[in-house]
Amino acid sequence: MLNKHGKALSADAQSRLLQAVSETLTEAKSGNVIPGNFSRSARVMDGDILIPQYDVRAAMGHGQVPADYVEFMRNVVVNGVQLEKLGLEYTSPANLSIITGWGQSMAGTINDKDPVIVDRGVTEFNGDGVYVLTWDGMLYIKRLQKADADHYDMISDNQKHKDRVVGVEEVTIHARVLYVWRGMKV
Repeated sequence: MLNKHGKALSADAQSRLLQAVSETLTEAKSGNVIPGNFSRSARVMDGDILIPQYDVRAAMGHGQVPADYVEFMRNVVVNGVQLEKLGLEYTSPANLSIITGWGQSMAGTINDKDPVIVDRGVTEFNGDGVYVLTWDGMLYIKRLQKADADHYDMISDNQKHKDRVVGVEEVTIHARVLYVWRGMKV
């Protein structure tokens, strides 16, 4: 490299550069240097899962049509083993996404503006749980329970908000909420 790019350097400068490189290699061999890959493209390692964040906010209240807004969190890389230790069951790592809950109706479980990890592979009711759904033309995050063969109980965890009984055919399920990513100022 010195022969190609260091021709303008004095012999003394070239000698000092060679000495510095030699010392660095010696330190690396002796274990004083921690190797690492700090390039931006190498953040996802074996066993990690990249969870993309979507510019979607789902209402936990009166419902809303998705709108433009600035997200606090973009994408998250999580350790797959740790995700499994949390006991989360999901259809595929490729189906995991992060969206934001807006409103007060799920307070206590999901607070206003909490990011939530959802499984987009769940598009049908598969048991009691919290889902991302469309009802009456609005996007919601709500707890669903089967009321009877033709109806769901659409439940708000905040007791100040009214629960509803809605027709199964009136609801489109987009995802199941798996995890609330709660950031708290301390």
